[in-house]
Amino acid sequence: MTLEHVVKGAWINFAINAVINGVINWFQLDKTKDHFLTVDSITTTEHTVFSGAVVLAVTLAFILSSIAYFTVKDPSKPPYFPKVFLLALKHSVYAFGLVALTGMLLQRYAGSIAVSPIAAAGIAGLIAGVVAGIVDYETKMQLFVRNK
Repeated sequence: MTLEHVVKGAWINFAINAVINGVINWFQLDKTKDHFLTVDSITTTEHTVFSGAVVLAVTLAFILSSIAYFTVKDPSKPPYFPKVFLLALKHSVYAFGLVALTGMLLQRYAGSIAVSPIAAAGIAGLIAGVVAGIVDYETKMQLFVRNK
């Protein structure tokens, strides 16, 4: 597997997951009101774009790390457990930290921002696409691309 193939696959994964998760998020949103990106309270009952995106990013990171491993046909690939399982877990923790930190910094410096339902779905799709692209790239680079 070459670097060119890995990068191309990561971009394809980015595009597919951004569209799919954006559309899924669109159907889950209440179309009659605007949605906040973040709110200034940890105990709020209000659903925000980033509160949903954190869960999406964590689960997507773990699932896509595993999918990237199982879809590559390489006879020298390591066994799934423990190396790839721990790699998937690492990607999930990284995705949690990245999305949660982005939401906290956005709240700190921009405040509570309300967006339309289509913008909320687009932002959730963009976050899913970024997570998917990074996870696919990192998994394949760490497991299958060898320095020659």
